[in-house]
This record gives sequence, structure tokens and C-alpha cells, in this order.
Amino acid sequence: MAPKIGLIICSQRTPRAGLHIGTTILNDLQSTVSVRTNVATLSLIDLAEWNLPMYNEPGIPSQIHSSHQYLHPHTQRWSEEIASYAAFVFVTPQYNWGYPASIKNAIDYLYHEWKGKPAMIISYGGHGGGKAAEQLKQVLCGVRMRPLERTVGLTFPSKEALMVAAEGRELDLSFWEEERREVVEVLGDGAVAGRSLRAYVLMYRDNSDFVFEY
Repeated sequence: MAPKIGLIICSQRTPRAGLHIGTTILNDLQSTVSVRTNVATLSLIDLAEWNLPMYNEPGIPSQIHSSHQYLHPHTQRWSEEIASYAAFVFVTPQYNWGYPASIKNAIDYLYHEWKGKPAMIISYGGHGGGKAAEQLKQVLCGVRMRPLERTVGLTFPSKEALMVAAEGRELDLSFWEEERREVVEVLGDGAVAGRSLRAYVLMYRDNSDFVFEY
């Protein structure tokens, strides 16, 4: 079975632009060689659908090695979901110079389920969300993930576009055509050898015992 890449919608706000942006990116990535040739499969992980409460497990995630060791059913389900993926694409907005609390909470629920897996970060906002991307990258390193050095920032081209997005109305995202091509490139079709998400997934596919050492 082909390794799975999970595209995580990091915002739970209502209204929000994240689901529309994330779905558009998912559709772009579905057309890549990696997916068409079954090197990997892509799935959407929407944090709004999971609606995880603030962390409420009695144990420390780094000390838990099986989903059955978690107390709450929602944590067990979240653990099993994340454990099933080989890599992740995080699609995050920038709120007040940072990433949303929802993704920090979702990450903090687990440890070993994230550990060693590569990740790509796509940020969006009035200035592209670069601060959120860099902060999120540090958090991913904290759970021993392997975030790619290269991130992609999506900057709303006008105040009007930003307001439409903030109100949850659908936007024509053709103004990000160049950035969307960059996302596909970073995934692996044409990226620098050894630095793409596809390169890591290929190693995972070809060696089930492969460990992404931090």
C-alpha cells in the first residue's frame, strides 16, 4: 500500500479561509506525478472536524507508545489517525504573528505518532504568514519531526481579498498560481534532490524499517 500524506487544515475558526485554501492545494497536489503513479496517497485532515478539547490526558505523550494507553477515546482515535501517515503538509494561517492554538493543541496530544516524519509547511495571511511558519517549524522539531527547510507563504494580494477570506467567502485563488506551482515543486516534482517531501516518502515506501533520525 502506498504511504499516506496527510494535509492538515490548522485553523478551526468560523468563518475561515483554511478549508477552501487547503482543498485547493490538495487538488493541486493530486495532479502530481507522486500521486498519479501511486508513490503516495493524499488525505485531508480538518482539525475543525476533529474538534479536540484542550489536552486532557493524565499522561505525558512522550511516555505513551500505544493508542490503547490513552485514557480518552478522542485521543485514541487521533493517535491512530496520525500514526497511519508517513508525512504531513500543514496549511496554517498567521494570527497575530503566530499559528493557531488549535494546531499546537493537536500536536501536543501526541509524540511518537509524529516523531521522525517529514513535514511541509504552507502558511497564508496578509503578509504570507512567514512568522507562523517559522514558529510552527520549531514546534515540529520539538516533537522530532523533519520539517523541510523550504516553506511556502501565500500572501493575499489586497485588503479586499483578505476580508473576503476572513469572512469565509470563496475566493478565486488564481492569484496564487505561482505559489501553488511552488507547493507542487516542494512536494517533489522537480524539487532539489533529497530536499523534497517525495524523496522522504520514497525512502519510507522502499524501506518499511526506515527511521527518520533527528
